[in-house]
Amino acid sequence: MRYHNITKDDMLNGEGLRVVLWTAGCPHKCPGCHNPVTWDENGGLPFGESERQEIFDELSHSYISGITFSGGDPLHKTNIDGVTELAKEIRAKFPDKTIWLYTGFEWEQICNLPVVKYLDVVIDGRFVKEKLDNKLHWRGSSNQRVIDVKASLKRGSAVLYDNK
Repeated sequence: MRYHNITKDDMLNGEGLRVVLWTAGCPHKCPGCHNPVTWDENGGLPFGESERQEIFDELSHSYISGITFSGGDPLHKTNIDGVTELAKEIRAKFPDKTIWLYTGFEWEQICNLPVVKYLDVVIDGRFVKEKLDNKLHWRGSSNQRVIDVKASLKRGSAVLYDNK
């Protein structure tokens, strides 16, 4: 897995104060994407033990709500194994922290992936420039959904996240 950045104290990419891992590699290449530098799967830097420890150190702070995986696409073929392993480890070490993930894939395409059982919220769907809406919470275009993973797995279909 490769990554571009680890953002600390982020308030834009999920609920609360978060750590964000920006992965490298995206098959979607959505026109108007806010982060096209992350599209190249060979871009960025190798993700290793020091980066893992940096994330764990940040998550150990009581004021950090959790981690968000973004990119690129964390579910890109070059990222999925590393993201799954990291999410599993975070869930075990920090059971009270939330794990969010942004992906251009739709829930129905990813709901059976092993990583999903470690996630709390998925923002799914490609960014569609023509559906841009700056008033939306945690997403860029109106076709994207903020999905409650546990409720969706229980129901067997996508359940929208209600942060109230």
